[in-house]
Amino acid sequence: MPKKPQAINKNAIRNKYQELGVEQYYAQHGAAYDNPHFAQIDQLLVQNQAQLDYSNVLDFCCGSGEVSLALSKLGYEAKASDPFTFEAYAKNTGKICWKYTFEDVVKTPINHQFSAIICSFAMHLCPDDQLFPLVYNLFQSTSTLVIITPHKRPELEKYEGIKLSFEDFALTQRGKKVRLKAYISSF
Repeated sequence: MPKKPQAINKNAIRNKYQELGVEQYYAQHGAAYDNPHFAQIDQLLVQNQAQLDYSNVLDFCCGSGEVSLALSKLGYEAKASDPFTFEAYAKNTGKICWKYTFEDVVKTPINHQFSAIICSFAMHLCPDDQLFPLVYNLFQSTSTLVIITPHKRPELEKYEGIKLSFEDFALTQRGKKVRLKAYISSF
């Protein structure tokens, strides 16, 4: 039996990215950004707390604070950064965040050390030519980089010196996987 075609959701963020471009989308909507997958982010961070050190986390590309809020429920405080959604982050968490862009970190590593850097729902948006320099510079500030993504991308394990430590997933209500990928490096 042929597969029934899926309806196109014109309001899906990925469609807005194509229509406006990522930077323009966030310039227009960043202050009101709300990740619909908070439940999966929370679940993944809870079920992997024995494997990850949350004592000093950077919530990189923090969105409206989903990672920071999940860690707060576990008793941890996170530092955060997002150049587009800092207003939504402040509104949801009551805290301010840095405004590092991918380009900022590619040019100059972050001058802090973290037990882990967690990037949720953003790393797949990094331009391909900036991904390795970005990740390399993030690893100058941590020994563990955690990516939470609705995709298989990015696949950082394809780069020499980066190893996928472990992977986990949580299912959305529609049965789609939200993945947590923890990486370590030999840099």
